[in-house]
Amino acid sequence: MQTNETPHYDAGVNRTGCCPKFNPGGWDDQELHFRDKPFVRATTRSVMHVPVNMGAVFARVNQHIDAAGASADGQFIVLSRDLSPWTSEHLFSVSKAVPEEEMTTLSGDFLTKVFEGPYSQASQWHEEMRQIARERKSEPGDVYFFYTTCPKCAKAYGKNYIVGVAAIA
Repeated sequence: MQTNETPHYDAGVNRTGCCPKFNPGGWDDQELHFRDKPFVRATTRSVMHVPVNMGAVFARVNQHIDAAGASADGQFIVLSRDLSPWTSEHLFSVSKAVPEEEMTTLSGDFLTKVFEGPYSQASQWHEEMRQIARERKSEPGDVYFFYTTCPKCAKAYGKNYIVGVAAIA
């Protein structure tokens, strides 16, 4: 992948009016290279890793991104990770600064793997991402997940694709 690019995100099929149907083609076994890539940073509350306000936070952030004309067309990704059992961090890729939201940048090299299954497998997938990095002779860093659809849309589409994204050193 070119620096600051992600695999193409095809939002063309949306039967739910909520999340587009995720096409996993081109997302598995990729190397991403970010250099000061801009993101909106948001946090959500959780109870023992189960999000309680994710829908409201995502709706607010996406509304602000759209209002600012900052959508990263075809390069959409939201990197999520648990900071604790009570808080999660979400990084929304954008093309420019978004007023009313916290901005950050991300730099580094990352490996991807597409998973399919229930969210309850995230802890297993986290360890698998760390193992993939070690197999590539890299020290694993932060592990993020791109939850490609909400639970209702995953059920409607019949697949729950989640992209693991592991920082490598």
